[in-house]
Amino acid sequence: MYRLGLDVGGTKIEAVVIDKNNHVIFQKRISTPTDAYSSFLSSLISFISQIQMELSEPFTIGIGLPGAISPDTGKIKNCNCLILNGEDLKSDLSLAFDQPIYIANDADCFTLSEAMDGAGSNHTTVFGVIIGTGCGGGITMNRQLLSGPNAIAGEWGHNILPQYSESKDGTEQLCYCGRENCIERYISGTGFAVRYNQKYSSDLKAIDIIEKMRSGDKSAVEHYELLVDMCARSLASVINILDPHVIVLGGGLSNVDELYEDIPKVIGQYVFSDVCNTQIVKAKFGDSSGVRGACWLPEMHQAKH
Repeated sequence: MYRLGLDVGGTKIEAVVIDKNNHVIFQKRISTPTDAYSSFLSSLISFISQIQMELSEPFTIGIGLPGAISPDTGKIKNCNCLILNGEDLKSDLSLAFDQPIYIANDADCFTLSEAMDGAGSNHTTVFGVIIGTGCGGGITMNRQLLSGPNAIAGEWGHNILPQYSESKDGTEQLCYCGRENCIERYISGTGFAVRYNQKYSSDLKAIDIIEKMRSGDKSAVEHYELLVDMCARSLASVINILDPHVIVLGGGLSNVDELYEDIPKVIGQYVFSDVCNTQIVKAKFGDSSGVRGACWLPEMHQAKH
């Protein structure tokens, strides 16, 4: 049977279908309706139906989205695509297609993909990190997603930035979750750019600041070095609790190759050990990891049972 994976984002919904040999046989994107849940649901049902007609073969359905399913209600929570919060997308789609629907956080899907056959496939414990528009995380052990009673495993981005100091880290940052100084507001691509623009009264994107850093611009170099230190502090807090074999980075900032050399130089001072053997590596499948991980969700669930 084929496997359909859907990656729901704030601006687009990507679909990928893979066969039993893990080869991509279909790929397409549509815009994400954000005006109302009814529009979103109608568009998603139509999208999946179109794929059914094009392939004429049955497939499982897995979905990754920037939120989680509440264990108590079955409804979506903590989603930065706000129209989905409080909605029972799983039941609505199951009813529409008369088959099981598997939904997980997009960072969980990213981690699952990299653990199954990506950059973390040779490691027992994988911590997957997305540092892009936001800052998410997921955990796999023996190629199984770690999940708990609150459905928030890996949500490191909404812990407070470790050892935050206004004199060192800049002014306090309010997060969309309602808390202040979440890691997400500092080391995501968005947070990285926002803090630079606040300080230097500019309007640059993260990639522009990185290019200025590479050209030797003093303000950009200092801002980048602070990013490295913040990443080291934040990842060290995970290592001190989970002690993963590998940390796989995805999202826009994961394409900054300098991070894989610079973070390991700094992280040791924050890890409660005489050495830090945890590898920090770049995702093998890049932006495609999330949707590929969604394809794996039904198979992982069936393996559990």
